[in-house]
Amino acid sequence: MNIEQMKYPIGKFKLPDIITTEIIEKFILVIESFPARLKAEVENLNEEELDTPYRPEGWTIRQVVNHCADSHMNGLIRHKLLLTEDKPTIKPYMEDRWAELADSKTMPIASALLILDGVHKRWTVLLKSLNQDDLKRIYIHPEHGKEFPLEESIALYAWHCNHHLAHITELKKRKNWR
Repeated sequence: MNIEQMKYPIGKFKLPDIITTEIIEKFILVIESFPARLKAEVENLNEEELDTPYRPEGWTIRQVVNHCADSHMNGLIRHKLLLTEDKPTIKPYMEDRWAELADSKTMPIASALLILDGVHKRWTVLLKSLNQDDLKRIYIHPEHGKEFPLEESIALYAWHCNHHLAHITELKKRKNWR
């Protein structure tokens, strides 16, 4: 497996040409199920395994789990801002620097898993309440210099869930871990 495959084990994000109600429902199911799927993959890993990078010069599994908690907290907040304000400009964060902080690099992952469980429960209720007009609401992402409709953001976060889960599952396969 080459570095590009290790970086993007499910491929880079690609927005569907047409986003239907059924596709949105599938994305929401991915987001809803992510905490349980992630927990099943990491709950039996030991400290050494948690501190193994998923690729050369990549984050450790511990950092990936903590990154998902950080990212998905931001995702829920971005979606709430989008639904309650007119074209809000979201605040980007330096995820690479966050991943180097002590809570990301050294803490047990139990608290990140609890955060993900709570955030995803709330996020799922919010996402399931949306109507077609809500899905067209937008936020502005200053780093990308573009407007993101909520339906695209939902697609991106569903991909993000599967992307990072695959980092872990692919590493486990390569290492022949349980």
